[in-house]
Amino acid sequence: MRNLFASLFLISISVFFLSQCKPESNHDASQKADSTKASDYNGYASMEQWGEHLVTVGGCNDCHTPKKFVNGMMLLDSSLLLSGHPADLPAPDVDRNEMEKKGNIVTQTLTAWTGPWGISFTANITSDPTGIGNWDESNFFTAIRHGKFKGIESGRSLLPPMPWEMYRNMTDKELKAVFAFLKSTKPVHNVVPATIPPISAGK
Repeated sequence: MRNLFASLFLISISVFFLSQCKPESNHDASQKADSTKASDYNGYASMEQWGEHLVTVGGCNDCHTPKKFVNGMMLLDSSLLLSGHPADLPAPDVDRNEMEKKGNIVTQTLTAWTGPWGISFTANITSDPTGIGNWDESNFFTAIRHGKFKGIESGRSLLPPMPWEMYRNMTDKELKAVFAFLKSTKPVHNVVPATIPPISAGK
């Protein structure tokens, strides 16, 4: 009799545990996959969406998007997002020699900057070939991690006001997300003017 009770007890325990181990449904598997994906992208549905968030909070549009004036306010030109300094927009008309002596900095709609380093123009970082359309991920990492123009290791250093020394502290995953978003942007054809060296460089 004791053996019978022991057997019945073991059978009951087995049935209980087996009932807890029901097969995972397709719906459960799908939810699990979505949850994993969201955690991979810091809560966003895709890498591109996470990258767009990082670009927005990182202030990239402040410099890389041309501005327009509406009712006396300087606003981002949404038709030219991240396309850099417009090719046909002149640099700030200032006494560069005086600016360089005093170490002052002047900007024009935050896309052209005059200072002791000369004149720098913010880059086109849209997916167009005149932007970063022909870049691969390694170019982007070189540009941000090492501050190199066009992401070329032997190229010149990036000029102010590009805060690459701050952005270089982003994680690999964050940089990958930013690059994925930039490659997904609307291409805007815009050949940004070349950097103009300081007046002192010609003396």
